[in-house]
Amino acid sequence: MSNGNRQVLTGHQVVANAMRQVDPDVVAAYPITPQSEIVEYFSKFVADGKVDSEVITVESEHSAMSACVGSSAAGARTMTATASQGLALMLEIVYIAASMRAPIVMTVANRALSGPINIHCDHSDSMAARDSGVIQIYGEDAQEAYDFTLMAQRLAENEDVLLPVMVTLDGFTLTHTAQVAELLPDDTVTDFVGEYEPLYPLLDVDNPTTQGPFDMPDYYFEHKLQQVEAMNNVPEKFLEVQEEFSDLSDREYSGLFESYRLDDADYAIVLLGSTAGTAKVVVDELRDKGKKVGLLKPWMFRPFPAEEMKEALKEKEAVAVFDRSLSFGSSGPLYLEVSSALSHEDNKPRLYNYTYGLGGRDIAEGHIAEVFEDLENPDLESKMHYINART
Repeated sequence: MSNGNRQVLTGHQVVANAMRQVDPDVVAAYPITPQSEIVEYFSKFVADGKVDSEVITVESEHSAMSACVGSSAAGARTMTATASQGLALMLEIVYIAASMRAPIVMTVANRALSGPINIHCDHSDSMAARDSGVIQIYGEDAQEAYDFTLMAQRLAENEDVLLPVMVTLDGFTLTHTAQVAELLPDDTVTDFVGEYEPLYPLLDVDNPTTQGPFDMPDYYFEHKLQQVEAMNNVPEKFLEVQEEFSDLSDREYSGLFESYRLDDADYAIVLLGSTAGTAKVVVDELRDKGKKVGLLKPWMFRPFPAEEMKEALKEKEAVAVFDRSLSFGSSGPLYLEVSSALSHEDNKPRLYNYTYGLGGRDIAEGHIAEVFEDLENPDLESKMHYINART
């Protein structure tokens, strides 16, 4: 049941249109490359009378998330967008947003963290927030960025979840690139998202609540466990939202990750974001040559789908996990999660960690093909491998 409108749009425009269709009560944000145009486009929709949102211009990203927390606590449907140092600056309040169970939807245009100063894509910004209590969803292209922004609203506001949701798209690679994307009709999105009915709004003066209290040791632990329970509810609720959205859009979403030619593969790679598009081309080319290779692309990184991923990978001969960020003194964040998921399997694959694309460094089809060739070598050294880097 799609009846959608196919357009050539940048990632900025796609996300701004999703926000327009959601029609949030409040958007608070501060400009930062490569996110700025998302809120610029959205602000134009507001100025043109196409949406009724209140756009709050603030003096920093810390203030932006602070305004979002206040707005959400008051009972308003709230959204924001940021990138890189902006996310780092607001991170203190991101933790508070999650602990206050504020269903804020935030777009992160992935960009490297300084220093040195770099405005191009890697995942160091969103990975810095992986333990904040925020749900993290990664999109491969503009279409997924649009779709997940709409799904995020339903997921965040589910009464069994009530957590912020971060939807990421790779900076410049997706934000500034024009792609064909199908937008759903406005009324379809309105019906899908529905009216937001906050449970405990501060402005409900007849039913007063305490928000953001000081928490002594006799209650803090239990309140953190409530966040754990909410996060544990996310996979089931995400699948329910996916099923409903798939019926509306005629686009297939049915899992916490996408498996591409993975079922019978002997060798697989695991990676997040836009590089999956390049990897799919390589998989197809190697399949044509008789190589049994495949791709696993997580949509959801937080909560991490450990059990589902274990089942998908446990009988492969070898798996390469690609990280687009560094965890200095340790392995990559995605690798650590995959390794943990497979740690108790007797028939687990040989597992290798590759770092790629830092600061926007190119990764080409040939680089990915070389990794698949590496995986065929049972004596491949178990260390951090760096793709297209001068080491």
